[in-house]
Parts: sequence; C-alpha cells; structure tokens
Amino acid sequence: MHNVKNNKGDNMHQSIKKIISDYGNSSDIVTRTINNISYIYLESVCSDDKISNFLNKSITKINSIKILSSELANKIFNSNIKIEKDLSKIYYFLSSGFTCIFIKNEKKYIVIETKTKLDRGITESNTESNIRGPKDSFTENHSINIGLIRKRIKEKDLWLKELIVGKRTFTKINLIYIKGLANQKVLEDVKEKISKINIDSILDSSYIRNYLEKKSLFPTIISTERPDLVCHHILNGKIIILVENSPVALILPTTLDEYLKSSEDYYQKASCASFSRIIRYIAFIITLLTPALYIALMTFNQEVIPDQLLISLATQRSKVPFPTFIETILFIIIFEILREADIRAPSASGASMSIVGALVLGDAAVAADIVSPIAIIVVAITSICELIFSDQDLSNAIRIWRLLFIISTIFLGIIGILCIGIILIIKLAEINFYNVPYLIPLAPFNKNIINDSILVKNEKNRNERPNYITKNTTRVINK
Repeated sequence: MHNVKNNKGDNMHQSIKKIISDYGNSSDIVTRTINNISYIYLESVCSDDKISNFLNKSITKINSIKILSSELANKIFNSNIKIEKDLSKIYYFLSSGFTCIFIKNEKKYIVIETKTKLDRGITESNTESNIRGPKDSFTENHSINIGLIRKRIKEKDLWLKELIVGKRTFTKINLIYIKGLANQKVLEDVKEKISKINIDSILDSSYIRNYLEKKSLFPTIISTERPDLVCHHILNGKIIILVENSPVALILPTTLDEYLKSSEDYYQKASCASFSRIIRYIAFIITLLTPALYIALMTFNQEVIPDQLLISLATQRSKVPFPTFIETILFIIIFEILREADIRAPSASGASMSIVGALVLGDAAVAADIVSPIAIIVVAITSICELIFSDQDLSNAIRIWRLLFIISTIFLGIIGILCIGIILIIKLAEINFYNVPYLIPLAPFNKNIINDSILVKNEKNRNERPNYITKNTTRVINK
C-alpha cells in the first residue's frame, strides 16, 4: 500500500506522489512514513530484511521532530549511503535496489543500498571447461565479477573506469587494466567509442563488442567467462571490459594466435601443454580444409590417391546417386542442424538427440545408399575438430570460410583451395586491431614471443610480456 497523503505544502509527500505517478502506480512500489521521515523502494529489487535492519530500527529510535539529512545519514549503518539533491536520479537508484529517504521540508534526499540477491551464485563455466586450474566463473552480478578479479590481483595499480551506457537501462560498464602496463592510447580510444554509444539498452557484453570489434569474419575481441584467463591478460597489459548483468568479459586487443591457446596450458607441464597446443593448430587446419580437400581429390585430382585406396572409395560410392560435393554439403548441413538442436534442446534430451542423430541417422543414410561411409567420416572429423574451439565467433568464421573452400573446390579442385587459401591469408594479414597485427608473431615475425606461441614455455622461463601489447615487458623484477 502507498501511505502517501496529498499535502500540497509538503515537498516530501509531493516528491513521493510524483515518483509513484511516474512509475505508473506500479504494484511493487512500497512507501512508508514514520513521523517526519518517509522512504520509498521497489520491493521487487530490494531486501525487506535490509530495510528492516538499516532503516526501521534507525528511524524509530529518532525522537527529534526536526532532523537534517546529514544527521539521519550518520545514524544509519550502511556502507553504501549518500545524500542527493537531483530528483531526476532517483529513478536510477530505485531500479538499482536503493531505498530513498525523504525528510519533511528538506530538498535533499538519502539513498541507501538495500538490493536483494537476484543472480545465481559462482559456478563452474559451462562453455569453457578445464581439468586443472580454478573452477569459478563470472556471474551476472557486477560487483562479484570485479571481486573475482580483485582477489587475484591485489595491487593498487589495478584501475577501474566506470561508464554508464543505455538511455533506458543505464548499464554499468567497467574498463579494467593495470596502470603502467595497458596502452593508454588504446584505453582512451576504447573509452571514447563506448561513451559515444547512443542506444536505449545494453543487455549483454555482446552489445559493446559489436561497436568495438573490427569488421572481419574472424573475431578480434575475446569473450570469456573465466576470471583466471581475464587476469592472465590483464597482467600482460590488455584491457578488460565488464558489463553489468553479463557473465561474459571482453578482452582486447587480441590476435588469432590467442584463440588457439588455453589458460590451462600454464597449469600443466610445458611439454604436455605444447603437445595440446600443436593438436589445436592441426585441428584448425583439418576443420577448415578437410571437406574441400575430399571433394577435390574425389572429383578432380584422383591421380593423387593411391590405386588401392581409390578402388575402395569408388566401390563405396558406386551406389550413391549424388555427386561428391552434394553428399558432403548435405551432411555438413545435417551436422550443423544437429549442433544447433543440441545447443537449444534441454540438457536432459540434448545428449540422446546427438546420439540418435549422429549414429542412427548416419548409419541409416549409408544403408540406404544416400551417402558413402567416407563422406560421413570426413564430415564427422571436421565437426569434431571444430569442437576444440570454445569461442562461438571463431567457430562461425571457420564455418563460413570452410564453405568458401568447398565452393571454390567444386569448380577448380586443388587450385580452388590454393586460391581461397591465399585470399584467407591476405584477409587475416589485413586485420590490424589497435595497431596489433592479427597474425603476429608469424606475420610480422616477432622473435620476442614466437617461442611461446606454438610451444609453451616453463613458467620460470617466461620472463617477458608480449612486446606488441605493452612497453613494460619485464615480468620478473630482480631487487
């Protein structure tokens, strides 16, 4: 209920009446008046326990008829309390979980944080699983996300710059970096671009990413839910963007090489991590080129295949009514549909759906002579290799370029693969995001970090940061 009296000479009651009217007399607005003090809050985002502990107990103890805002603020025990003059800001405070306190005949008002917990607790990441290393991940709670970084990097030079974006959502966006490591030019440019975003809502970090990212099929900003990966990049001099209500942090600038790395590489022996990283490079090439290479060899360049293998493949395809490129494209599309179904379906039915689709459907298609067994093997290997990469934007780029390789191969065979391969390398070499070449350390060649690119150095030998990110490259300080 709204205990508001219509008193025209009373600023306190007039202000509360206007707030209720501006919110359309919403059902979650709660107001209460005790003597000459009134407060208002939205019960949908506030905690009744906090209001009872911080407000009711403090206000009921006040016997004085006349009290100032500053005096009342000193009597309320809360770490986040402030006195405001601008009434237009009150809607942001109310929607953010604050309780606003008015005192009769006072133009100022007090805001006190009483927000309730509306987010999930810290859990393990579902998209970036790891065997070793920390298991925690970011959540939708902005303060918790910052805390997960602060507890790992405990120095004063870890700076946060906050921006508010969104004409209706007023979303908090924090730029996080280490002073002296991050490139100030890049920082100011990112800050300027974000401050110029004129949009009514920011609901996720992907909104910000779309405004900052370089126009390219391949991603130029890393998205991650893992605080340890974020801290690793902060300590290398990169800039992190945290968006309120989003569990995904943005890391920039970045290179293609970093999408083939994992933070888990540094939690195990260097030799084992190096082997895993080499496997990722091989998987990247396989998932990109295998279908096109299969079509080229079976259609145009059969002389490259050994005779015995060629006879076996020809026998398998003897009853298939479709050309090689049609059966390949057909099953690639089916696998993509299965992937989307697996992502969108409930977790309880997703696994069984994948098994039915991959095994039963594939076996039935071979038995019905719709496709050959080798085509299913090729498409399956291609899809499995793509699963190694957790970044969805990288996977999407691989899919599109894979299709371009297939289309060129249909008309030109191996020559088509070479032509699209040259175009791909040129396109990747053209990407220069905040003066960071996308193909570094290979193009241009950078001997400072080439040894820690494909292979993994032992932690005791990793004495330098990447010199294309920061001028302060020394990691070990000898006193």
